[in-house]
Amino acid sequence: MKQIWNEIQPVDQYKIVLKGMLNHFDQKVMSLLYQPLIGPNCYSLYMTLWNEVEVNRLWSETWNHYHLMNFLHLNLQQIYEARLKLEGIGLLKTYTKNVDDVRTFIYELQPPLSPEQFFNDGFLNIFLYRQIGKTHFLKLKKFFSDQRVEASDFQDITRSFHDVFKTSIDEQMIYNEELQEISKLHGDEQFIARREAEQIKIENHHFNFDILFAELRDFMIPQRAITSEVKEAIIKLSYLYGINELDMKSILLSAVNAEQTIEIDELRKLARDWYQIEHQEGLPQLVDRIQPAMYRSSVKNEGDTEEEKLITYLETTSPRQVLMDISDGSEPAKADLQAIEDVMFQQQLPPGVMNVLIQYVLIKTDMKLTKNYLEKVASHWARKKLKTVKEAMEFAIKEDRQYKQWVNTKDNKTQRRKPVRTEKLPDWFAEENNEKAAQKEIQNTESLEEKRKRLEQIRNQYKKG
Repeated sequence: MKQIWNEIQPVDQYKIVLKGMLNHFDQKVMSLLYQPLIGPNCYSLYMTLWNEVEVNRLWSETWNHYHLMNFLHLNLQQIYEARLKLEGIGLLKTYTKNVDDVRTFIYELQPPLSPEQFFNDGFLNIFLYRQIGKTHFLKLKKFFSDQRVEASDFQDITRSFHDVFKTSIDEQMIYNEELQEISKLHGDEQFIARREAEQIKIENHHFNFDILFAELRDFMIPQRAITSEVKEAIIKLSYLYGINELDMKSILLSAVNAEQTIEIDELRKLARDWYQIEHQEGLPQLVDRIQPAMYRSSVKNEGDTEEEKLITYLETTSPRQVLMDISDGSEPAKADLQAIEDVMFQQQLPPGVMNVLIQYVLIKTDMKLTKNYLEKVASHWARKKLKTVKEAMEFAIKEDRQYKQWVNTKDNKTQRRKPVRTEKLPDWFAEENNEKAAQKEIQNTESLEEKRKRLEQIRNQYKKG
């Protein structure tokens, strides 16, 4: 529990507000389109918060988080993790304030995307396809669509308002100031209404449009072709497929039509085709991406020192491959890949930073990829806006004492005290006080040492491709 004690506590109060009315159809969208992506805990949390708001109201009563824990049969850690997922996928906004040592949260539920928005998102629909497969995906698309009604062969005989109604209201009533005044809302009031959902916005930290425009300067693409919608699609596609500025230039050149415009659907198709050619895979996974060029170090080739070589390796290798290298080429467990992908999706950590995190967590948890610990450290790194491999290494060293407390707190609750052993760490994770570290004797390290050697071998394995 102490892992999230600063973030949330059972006694903390919360209120729920709806950003516009939600309806029965939204529930179907949540159940069939979002639940495969966010999982049952997130779905249950969203639906519970929704139902705690009375019918035809926008605000709920005040509750505390003990209530949620008892109601959902989830501990506070699970509720916190579910909340973060809902925030990351655009279904929840969270606000907080402290008054007289009482912390209160406002959970603002966001409406889900409409089926049309979801299936044309170019992001969520791809992850849903990969999660449930083609057959189920097509069934869901059919479920949320129907045949278009064509009225072009019919004559429109609809009567207008003036054809049907006659008014007897005099001019004095029309211009009555009191009537106009009482029709308005005042202060903090708002009308209850159905509001459109906001699509997920990918922050433009990984793509440099200046480089793209410089590359396009010698080609006959008018500036007006790169509209705001095209820019948004470029950002999303570059994030999803790992497309850099140079490759995006080639894709854009192929996407320009005879009218010198760019159609979003064609741009998405070309980006997908590019990915399949480059990776020989059906659909992308976050764990297969490598560090974007703009966040790589300036070290040429592989560097001279061991640290520079390791940085180069972590910058040019995907998280999946890092796990495979540590396991001597064995395919990583599906649960491990899912845990890494969830963290990358929620916290938007660059792949190189994720690689450092993988190494660090494996070292600290006896070569076990503990998801709770992984998510806790990842959220801390995301708040610190770590973008480069070197930043992540230095920050892990700086915060190691705090991270040890997180592990020890959990271990002390479930295990008796075990003999202390000094672990062998990669070169980038050197202790600040080398003299004290050298005085400690390594205990019970035969089997552990064999596992640690795999981390040492990865520097050489990547050279072999």
